[in-house]
Amino acid sequence: MLMRLETLRGYGGYGWVTDDSLSQRRARQIPVDAYRSGDEFKIHFDMPGVDAGSIELTVEKDVLSVKAMRTWTPVEGDQMQMTERAQGTFSRQLFLGESLDREHITAIYENGVLDVTIPVAEEAKPRQVEIVHASGVQPVLTAATATA
Repeated sequence: MLMRLETLRGYGGYGWVTDDSLSQRRARQIPVDAYRSGDEFKIHFDMPGVDAGSIELTVEKDVLSVKAMRTWTPVEGDQMQMTERAQGTFSRQLFLGESLDREHITAIYENGVLDVTIPVAEEAKPRQVEIVHASGVQPVLTAATATA
């Protein structure tokens, strides 16, 4: 037998009951790691146990949205001892900077992690600017200066 070892908190000692019942009704936020690697921006969304078919990844203007569903139904006759794994809808929204190429986003879901790759837009990549040296410019000869 497993036991949930937790002190009763808030709400007259029944906080965990209230917290659990309220959490069943709202979407939970997906944990994220995000970083730039060379000319790409990478985001890892942690979604263990999510059915790949339930994942929705959308981009609208400057917002990248991820939504997914995780469900598990005990078999009739199972006697639950502990239920700490959240079930239901999970979501996350991230604002994309102007320097990212929204047209070429790729995503792979593997081992409970959704890996999203967003290329840095060409116009946002560092580039070499050509410098024209003033000493390299030849003076223009006119008739007046050519005879002097």
